[in-house]
Amino acid sequence: MNSKTPFSLGALLGAVMSMTLAVAGDVRSWITTEDLRLASSPQPLLRWTAGGPASSERPTRRIDIDPANRLQTILGMGASLEHTTCSNLFRLSPAARAQTITRLVDSERGIGMNLMRLCIGTSDFAGEPWYSYDDLPVGAADPTLSHFSIEKDRATILPMARLALRTNPSLLYFASPWSPPGWMKTSGSMIGGELKREWYPAYAQYFVRFLQAYRAEGIPIYAITVQNEPGVDRARSKDPKWHYPSCHWTAEQERDFIRDHLGPALKQAGLNTRIWCYDHNYNLEATDESDGLPHPRTILEDPVAAGFVDGVAFHHYVGEPDGMSRFHAEFPGKPIRFTEGSVFSVWGGYDLVQRFRNWATTYNAWVVMLDEKGRPNNGPFPATRAILKLHSDTGRVEELFEYHNYGHFMKHVRRGAVRIGSSGSDRDLSNVCFVNPDGSVVLVVVNTTDTPRQAAVFWKSKSVMLNSPAKSVTTCGW
Repeated sequence: MNSKTPFSLGALLGAVMSMTLAVAGDVRSWITTEDLRLASSPQPLLRWTAGGPASSERPTRRIDIDPANRLQTILGMGASLEHTTCSNLFRLSPAARAQTITRLVDSERGIGMNLMRLCIGTSDFAGEPWYSYDDLPVGAADPTLSHFSIEKDRATILPMARLALRTNPSLLYFASPWSPPGWMKTSGSMIGGELKREWYPAYAQYFVRFLQAYRAEGIPIYAITVQNEPGVDRARSKDPKWHYPSCHWTAEQERDFIRDHLGPALKQAGLNTRIWCYDHNYNLEATDESDGLPHPRTILEDPVAAGFVDGVAFHHYVGEPDGMSRFHAEFPGKPIRFTEGSVFSVWGGYDLVQRFRNWATTYNAWVVMLDEKGRPNNGPFPATRAILKLHSDTGRVEELFEYHNYGHFMKHVRRGAVRIGSSGSDRDLSNVCFVNPDGSVVLVVVNTTDTPRQAAVFWKSKSVMLNSPAKSVTTCGW
């Protein structure tokens, strides 16, 4: 392969991962090792045997799959088309740009992302100055939103969102703001502060305008969150390094805004966009910058507000995944959406297993592509790694381990898949299992140890022996 082509491993991935999972009587499997010695590599067909393995085989683990134990239904998995990723995509030639999008969202020639996050305005990850859709001089206000415009999104965001949707028409978008327009806030800027209550009606219409504008551009938005990380207020920091778009919301403020303004505004406008509340960490108790479970609990305990809420969105920066299970036990009728939290190395495979074993119905990584310097990034959080790496000198796009790790889940677990029970999962050898709408079964096994492991997988009245290399992710399908 020509070393100047955008993807060094893309052809291999497309060839080996386009095979169907369901082969009667056989188990197909793919393996990626952390060092990419094996990258989405197909393995010889595994054969079911009646009963358990021979005593001489002595597997290190037994995995019992229980198809009768049906758990959560998967909506989708993906990442984000935020400003950093989209600006890097625009550094590529049009052909390489289209190929990159294909490798991300196409289910046959790529890893099949089918749920992507957009930003309502800019996030902290951007190369351009931060903006909202209604920025005004200090001291001015715009009650009727006469200056509202998504024009700045035309540079990179809208073209990339349209290209991704053309490449995968089943792709769904959800969107989150990092800040309302500064004139609506106590801080007077996009940096920290709170939304003034007098502007709640106008801000609800701001969401309506955004949804209508994007729909007019051919990009329907499936869901919105009220605020990315509502526990954060960067105006409180004396160090300007930490000043980036943010807005603090108490649980009561978000509850009232959804119940009395946003929910009714969407309904009145005839928009069927869902509301996912909270969009922050799953810690059990509140901390200084992360309310944790008490925040969405307050919202859902109000029956009117809860009636407008389709799901609860979580991040992973504070707390443990079992916080999602605890919340599910309290509110089993509200799906858990995992909306932000990239994972790295083979431990990232383990983290993904933990997300799904704790009731997540979605998964979204944060930031798809950085260049070799971790740019562009005007925000305070240094980043050296994402899913793809752009080599600025050649225009080559490198697929990192994370790309293949995500593919082990995203490519094979279809929308509408149901997680089913599976035993024998721990930090050394974890697993999660799904049944797709077509009846095919997908088992993902992650070996975080430095030694190969072997597991006997039991499905109904038969079993198969699975060999898991050191520090690897394996997907099996039948």
